[in-house]
Amino acid sequence: MSQTLKPTHPRVLIYSHDTFGLGHLRRCRAIAHALVEATDKMSVLILSGSPIIGSFDFRSRVDFVRVPGVIKLRNGEYTALSLHLDIDQTLAIRSSIIEHTAKVFQPDIFIVDKEPTGLRGEVAWTLEILREMGTRNVLGLRDVLDAPEVLKEEWERKHAFAAIEDLYDDIWVYGLKSIYDPLTDLPISDDVRRRTRFTGYLRRGQPRRKYFEPTAYKDEPFILVTPGGGGDGIELVDWVMRAYEAQLQPLFPAMIVLGPFMPQDKQSEFFARAQKLRNVRMLRFTPNIEAIMNKATAVVGMGGYNTFCEIISFDKPALMVPRVVPRREQAIRAQRAEEVGLVRTLPIDGYPDVDQMTEALAALPTQAHPSVSGHNGLLDGLDVINAMTRDVIEGHVEAEARAALA
Repeated sequence: MSQTLKPTHPRVLIYSHDTFGLGHLRRCRAIAHALVEATDKMSVLILSGSPIIGSFDFRSRVDFVRVPGVIKLRNGEYTALSLHLDIDQTLAIRSSIIEHTAKVFQPDIFIVDKEPTGLRGEVAWTLEILREMGTRNVLGLRDVLDAPEVLKEEWERKHAFAAIEDLYDDIWVYGLKSIYDPLTDLPISDDVRRRTRFTGYLRRGQPRRKYFEPTAYKDEPFILVTPGGGGDGIELVDWVMRAYEAQLQPLFPAMIVLGPFMPQDKQSEFFARAQKLRNVRMLRFTPNIEAIMNKATAVVGMGGYNTFCEIISFDKPALMVPRVVPRREQAIRAQRAEEVGLVRTLPIDGYPDVDQMTEALAALPTQAHPSVSGHNGLLDGLDVINAMTRDVIEGHVEAEARAALA
């Protein structure tokens, strides 16, 4: 099957499996917004299973197709998020929507976020179809995926290595090789390594439109505490709250944003505790946390990719308290970031030692800013992605012109 792409109206399709959390969605959204801003008439369509994608604002020429959501259970199995269907039926619906959307949209570039074959292999067939159509298939990887030995076993089980070799034209790593290479010690060919480009991290900015912002502390300095989506951030929030409740020494006021996936009972508990504290304010969720982070004096987070990008983009002193299960991704990122002078870390193993957290929070506002580390190209990610996308689009235009003359 072969169809002619329309180079005068370039198109990018982005896939994100989005089983849980905010990371994949927010990364794809940042890339989509950068692409339409940089290229006239560019259209970007995001395929996502996120249950809260509708809570986010999208720029003109960016839209999304919502596929049925799934969630990963504690035993590692997946189940439908909302529908009363078994996982095989849910995946069949998702695969059908993905394939049909790709055929109709006819993208110049198809970017697959993190999972080489998608959830349970749901994009493998679409990758083959798009290759025949002349689409350039790109695997987009965050800087850290997991410990190499864990990732190797996972990718072997999911047949990811074969997909990377045979179905992808490029691999884009959204980070710096000098900080971390997610492909280290993996059995991939020299050809794949030649097709891999480290872009730098994805710069974040404030939203263009004016949104509701929670009442901050007037002109007082404050610390933003964010566990990202919040589903696995209970220990972090509880640890910070214990430090403010103990008041062992003076601390800057805190603004805590819990995240939409934190269990409702824990949210209620934390709100009740915050109401008793003069210097702690709390918010369940905001899709525009960048505005709060920009005003904050410093940031406490878990070490997820998006929070890390925001910390270095807004140049905030930061304390990372990374999780270590089910993946070591956050712990590896936090350790490397600390080693190169970008953040400080506090191992979750210390929870719930109030003295440790109090000392870390007290030292945070006077900590060095990330910009002091002096890494070249640290935040060039979106610019590099725009340049590579432009090269692909221009290549398609040239190919169409040659075909017309033939």
